[in-house]
Amino acid sequence: MAYDTELAERVRALLALDPDVVEQRMFGGVAFLIGGHMSVCVSGSGGLLVRTEPEETDALLAQPHVEPFVMRGRSLSGWVRVAAEGVSDEAELRSWVRAGTGRARSLPPK
Repeated sequence: MAYDTELAERVRALLALDPDVVEQRMFGGVAFLIGGHMSVCVSGSGGLLVRTEPEETDALLAQPHVEPFVMRGRSLSGWVRVAAEGVSDEAELRSWVRAGTGRARSLPPK
């Protein structure tokens, strides 16, 4: 499955004025990095991958359209996958992008 190019454009538009953001192909999609850390990614498996505070992961998973981000059979704390339905309007998308970029900015640069 190819990543959702329309969703990628919407994320780009939100981050267009942020000089710290670097775009890179990852996970069959396109990731947006800050300080070398992925903040959000439009995934080739659909939807958006979002970096979060690890201690907030369980609470976020209780929200509609949110599921664990599983890599190599393991659920990763500090990451969630948000289905396309969970970012269908601009306010929802903006909220998830802010969460991911905020978490990435809180980490020391690589």
